[in-house]
Amino acid sequence: MPASSERPRGAGMDDATPASPYPYSGPEPLRAPILAALHRVIDPEVAMTIVDVGLVYGVTVTAERVHVLLTMTSVACPVVDVIVDDVGAELDKVAPPELAVDVDLVWEPPWTTDRMSERAKAFMGW
Repeated sequence: MPASSERPRGAGMDDATPASPYPYSGPEPLRAPILAALHRVIDPEVAMTIVDVGLVYGVTVTAERVHVLLTMTSVACPVVDVIVDDVGAELDKVAPPELAVDVDLVWEPPWTTDRMSERAKAFMGW
């Protein structure tokens, strides 16, 4: 069962496109700002964006909310609250004011290094 953090905010199902490193469903005009916002969230344990680390499993935007499925590299991640709070804060900056921001923490499927971007793998020397 996902853990949820919902904030009142101030911003159909499409498959991920090459422009999205995760599945995105919602209005096209919000795709790029949401991606940019998530790129500003840093995993402090590895000093890389959560997008590059592959922690974002999907984003759905409806008339009511921006819903993010997020995972961590480990269930014992000591910075989960920091990352979830940062995701909410960054999305609050780009989402329309009438939308809530809802971040669900999920553990299935488990995160693996295959989810990392090529840039992250290069940074790690892989």
